[in-house]
Amino acid sequence: MTPFSTEVYAERRGRLGDRMTEQGVNLMFVPPSADLEYFTGAQRRMPTFGNTSYTHGWACGAFFRPGHEPLFVLPRMVAEFDMPQGVPGDVVIINETDDGDAVFEQVVKGFGRLGKVSVEQRTWADAVLALTKYSGGAEIVSATPLTNPLRRVKSDEEIHLMQRACRIADNAMGVVTGDIADGAVERDLVEELDGLLHGDGSRGTSFDTAVWGMGKSSNRDASDRETSSKLNRGTAVSFDFGAIVDGYCSDFGRTIAIGEPDSEYVDVYDTVIAAQAAGIAATRPGAMAKDVDSACRQVIVDAGYGDHFRHRTGHCIGLDVHEYPFISEEDETRLEPGMTFTIEPSIFWPGRVGVRIEDIIVVSETGGVRLNEYSEEMVVVDASPSAFSDSGDGEPGGCIHHDGCGHDIS
Repeated sequence: MTPFSTEVYAERRGRLGDRMTEQGVNLMFVPPSADLEYFTGAQRRMPTFGNTSYTHGWACGAFFRPGHEPLFVLPRMVAEFDMPQGVPGDVVIINETDDGDAVFEQVVKGFGRLGKVSVEQRTWADAVLALTKYSGGAEIVSATPLTNPLRRVKSDEEIHLMQRACRIADNAMGVVTGDIADGAVERDLVEELDGLLHGDGSRGTSFDTAVWGMGKSSNRDASDRETSSKLNRGTAVSFDFGAIVDGYCSDFGRTIAIGEPDSEYVDVYDTVIAAQAAGIAATRPGAMAKDVDSACRQVIVDAGYGDHFRHRTGHCIGLDVHEYPFISEEDETRLEPGMTFTIEPSIFWPGRVGVRIEDIIVVSETGGVRLNEYSEEMVVVDASPSAFSDSGDGEPGGCIHHDGCGHDIS
């Protein structure tokens, strides 16, 4: 069941058709993707570590033209099992024993003379080659300039779905906090989080859930994530995960200390929180994406930790967990009301200290508003053995101080 009415998808396709006409694009090909889900409601399968594929899978997708309903080209297995509820527009089925290349050629040539054809950025190379071969010398271009400006500004209904995805992440963080303690195994916490997300209604995880420990007792970096390492007293445990509600993603991060932290950790934590606050304060319609990055980054630079904030400040998010524009020093995109993106400053100093926080922000008419409700206050859990440790007595650790730890989020 799709989250929006048929009228909403038709209206989106109408706006797409207008943009195609404006940019002189005669035809757009879109394989199963966030774009296809946005314009038709056809749900994507969850991504897997290795590719899943069917015979003629490269040809799977839909063709869009201004003023016409989409024309889907579907391998039989996709039509049978991935889209059994049907799709808007006409459908051409390619059976396993068919000549898929010939069917694709007939479909493309059936559109007549083509001057410019756009393709979604994750289109299979075989499909791009076939379009190049059969489109009569048409110019092949990326569809991103057509689709991203439509998708990056969210409607109230889309923002509501993202709020729900944020709440699922908030709730999961509140529950798992009680199981963080000396001896807990990172991968066990990952599995617990994934189960909590699914149990609370998430379609899946919006990306691979990560839990990793850093601090003076470990020389690990932020890239050393999701291992079977045990956490211990003095460790700062970083979390990075997200939920999916009706195709819309959340992306959430917090860092929790095991045992009373030293003064350096407290200073770093306060700096990261102040950096995120500065980024939110810089968020307003008309500001550039890079302005938010600069405001956030400057706080960390002024505190003397600039060399240890090593990634971008954030990225837009919606049907994909990473969308354009990016909240980064090179991105001069102007912010608009309804845009949603992460602000996720960090200070990662291997062997010394590591802290990161991440929330989703929506641009309102008056500024930036957090969609997450989980507290930003520093969380410290006691160092007693965890229910997830080999030596534990079955009693999980717990918070020893924290203003609004989130355990009672409903």
